[in-house]
Amino acid sequence: MPELRLPITAPDAAGSRRHSRRLRRRCRLILLLVLSLALLSLAYLSFSSHANLPIHAMHHGLSNRENLLKWNGQGYSPDVTNISMTKVELEPPKSRKKPHKRYAPCDIQFLPSVDDLVEPAHYGNFTQFSLSYILKEKVLLGNGFFEPVFGGHQSLGDREETYHAKDQTLHCGFVRGPDDYPSTGFDLDENDRRYMATCHVAVSSCIFGSSDYLRRPTKSRIGSYAKKNVCFVMFMDELTLATLSSEGHMPDGNGFIGLWRSVIVKNLPYEDMRRAGKVPKFLAHRLFPSAMYSIWLDSKLRFHADPMLIIEYFLWRKKVEYAISMHYDRSCVWEEVLQNKRLNKYNHTAIDEQFHFYQSDGLVKFNNSGQLPVLPSYVPEGSFIVRAHTPMSNLFSCLWFNEVNRFTSRDQLSFTYTYLKLRRTNPGKPFHLNMFKDCERRAIAKLFHHRTNETTDPPPANLRLDTIRHSDKAETAI
Repeated sequence: MPELRLPITAPDAAGSRRHSRRLRRRCRLILLLVLSLALLSLAYLSFSSHANLPIHAMHHGLSNRENLLKWNGQGYSPDVTNISMTKVELEPPKSRKKPHKRYAPCDIQFLPSVDDLVEPAHYGNFTQFSLSYILKEKVLLGNGFFEPVFGGHQSLGDREETYHAKDQTLHCGFVRGPDDYPSTGFDLDENDRRYMATCHVAVSSCIFGSSDYLRRPTKSRIGSYAKKNVCFVMFMDELTLATLSSEGHMPDGNGFIGLWRSVIVKNLPYEDMRRAGKVPKFLAHRLFPSAMYSIWLDSKLRFHADPMLIIEYFLWRKKVEYAISMHYDRSCVWEEVLQNKRLNKYNHTAIDEQFHFYQSDGLVKFNNSGQLPVLPSYVPEGSFIVRAHTPMSNLFSCLWFNEVNRFTSRDQLSFTYTYLKLRRTNPGKPFHLNMFKDCERRAIAKLFHHRTNETTDPPPANLRLDTIRHSDKAETAI
């Protein structure tokens, strides 16, 4: 069927168009109203949350003001009649990392070469006396239990006497028990002993417990004379040797890995690898009995300077017998104690025992207003030491080792105490020590990270507090 359509007249069509226009106008008005309300709301929020307007604090109430003040560490005051807060006060503090300091090397004016390098004639004019060392201890009669130890059984009375710069026999490691007792440790092969006895200048380091990588000296920086006449000795245990060998650092038929002569240490005298490392660090004069000079560097350093130029610059030119770098960031032992605790470098009780003992025996702060410091810093960096094997230098090394053996292995805690006590005990017998800038150390040895992170040590087994409190019971027969 055809579709039926109703006729539309012209007036009806015009009315429909007018209705459509009115509808569009209403929609535009509604949208404009909504937009206006949105703008007003936004303006209100912006106005009410302005940081410097007092209405903001009153709007949020007193309790929120208290919290804000607590966030900012200001405490709380009940007087809120004149409240004004900045944006910093409104926000809780954000933890900010301390900016990392960068320490750069500085220039060192080395001699251009080692040709015709001769020790100055006046250099050996230092305090002279004779030292010998306790090699064996006997069992005391009536002593129910005796265990020989590497550092020996030194009483406080014996310890006090050793600080006098005079002809004496003292404890300085390598102490053995009677013949029927086992070795106290740090056992070396006879071939290595013979080799070290021929050294007149020694550069040494150590890696124990596979705690670090082997870093070879930079050959291009070391002259032909040093390569032929200076002993480069790396002490290591068998575990480290196996690890390094698996990494391609295999000793040749003569025990050399590059310039390093590998010397294997069996039966380490301490379970703490850090304390065991103090033996070659401090007792080079015992390990290299014919040496006139020695240089120590930690295994975290790579040696890249000629050792003879180092000896000339740090010892001969400065007319000193012992040179060690000052710490790059701290100068007071009090700061070093806090840092060791903060980083859990050692058992806190053992640190406190040592620190309190030192204070009772005259240790003072570096910046004590009543006294001028006798050193440019009371905290050494300690990873690089240059020394002449003079009587005073050897005595200081033995004394410093004995402190590490008695107390904690953190040698930075005992350095200044040992130096000040030695200086105080021997007026008129100077010990010529030079603390050089840390940037100079960075110029001659590149710093790397250790293979393993340091962990907190238990209290040392040989921290003999009974010898501190009851020294009369600790006398040892030699």
